[in-house]
Amino acid sequence: MQEDEEIVLENSGMGVVSVTEVAAQGDSNNYTFNVTLSSNDTGCQQYADWWEVVSLDGNLIYRRILAHSHVNEQPFTRSGAPIPIAENTEVYIRAHMNNSGYGTKAMKGTVMDGFNATEVSKDFAPDLETVEPLPANCAF
Repeated sequence: MQEDEEIVLENSGMGVVSVTEVAAQGDSNNYTFNVTLSSNDTGCQQYADWWEVVSLDGNLIYRRILAHSHVNEQPFTRSGAPIPIAENTEVYIRAHMNNSGYGTKAMKGTVMDGFNATEVSKDFAPDLETVEPLPANCAF
């Protein structure tokens, strides 16, 4: 998605979420990821509801559910663990918005070499949107 398309989404009442930073710590097959998101949360009607770690071939490795909106905390960082990958396993970290689906601004990399900004098509592994765990509700 191009920058002008994001502006259209923001103006159309649809949420936009971007992964802006990822830091990892821990041991092989037991990492903690600290993921920073930027989203135009407005409350439970529009908020970033999860971030996830996905293999390059589209398999869900880990999902961190976000139980509430972050209207007054942007960008925000949330950790998740255990992430069961080896230090040299290349993955995507992407985020999801409750009313518009996956954001295209993600991170790609490995624990060993770090993570860099990348674009991931909204059409990449769309079936993961219905895979558990899923948010039960929004607290606020």
